[in-house]
Amino acid sequence: MKWNKGATEGIVVAEVHEKENALNQLAFPNGLFVDTLGTLYVTEFRNDRVMRWSKGETQGPAIVGGNGEESGASQFNGLFSLSFDHQRNLYVVDYGNHRVQRFSITIIPGIPASARWAQDGDTVVGGSGQGNDTNKLNAPFGLFVDDDQMIVIADYLNNRIVQWKMGDANGQVVAGGNGNGNRLHQLNSPTDVLIDKETDSFIICDAHNRRVVRWHRRNGTKQGEIFINNIDCWGLTMNDQRYLYVSDGEKHEVRRYQIGDKHGTIVAGGLGNGSSLGQLNWPTYAFVDQHQSSCDEVKQRRKRRNYRRWRP
Repeated sequence: MKWNKGATEGIVVAEVHEKENALNQLAFPNGLFVDTLGTLYVTEFRNDRVMRWSKGETQGPAIVGGNGEESGASQFNGLFSLSFDHQRNLYVVDYGNHRVQRFSITIIPGIPASARWAQDGDTVVGGSGQGNDTNKLNAPFGLFVDDDQMIVIADYLNNRIVQWKMGDANGQVVAGGNGNGNRLHQLNSPTDVLIDKETDSFIICDAHNRRVVRWHRRNGTKQGEIFINNIDCWGLTMNDQRYLYVSDGEKHEVRRYQIGDKHGTIVAGGLGNGSSLGQLNWPTYAFVDQHQSSCDEVKQRRKRRNYRRWRP
């Protein structure tokens, strides 16, 4: 959904039909990204593909994937997050194959809608099977790619955040990794992560502990600090003014927080669970574009899901 500033209702920009694979339909969408022209990129968990919806269009195309649920270089096994680096190379979390795939851009036109990516991806994180060694992932969820192509992963079932330098065979555990728990040196099923450059720290959705935590990136950091408590968080994002946006599935809303603010302001939803244009249904990932419009993946658990864009 797209929500314009001050609006009480969102606008559906892509509609979901969980059992379909036509180019005007989405099935179990998860991650999303909006570029400078308002083009929406969406990962589909069920159809194992990444879709691109140009602004004002009513259908795809698929830019990578859609070739069956397997482990080949052009295939996926359940997709979650996606991101781009400054060269517009595409990074996708391949959940069921426990890896991150990088798709190099092959055409860099003046109009992003004409961009093309290689159809075979390179495994840049994981790909060595499921596990907790430093060269493995276990059901990865959230993804963040830094300016220097540092890749940070929310390693969900390993209860840790792992950082990988491009080209390295092994990652580095930078938060958690001390078993499943709620102490400050532990995480419990993290779902998303970002880097706050201003404080040089990781901000993490510690989902099953119902909190957002911050871990400083400096060497020797042994534990985090609670940033926001008592929140059913799943996804988070930060804009250029360092406002933090966090989805709360249980309250069916997205809130915006200033750094240090523990309560936040509702910018999307907050009217209970429902399918009306003023409501959300278990929102997961969110994205804020350069115009401060926020786009939210709305997870309809039983029937269908919509993408809605909000402008806080």
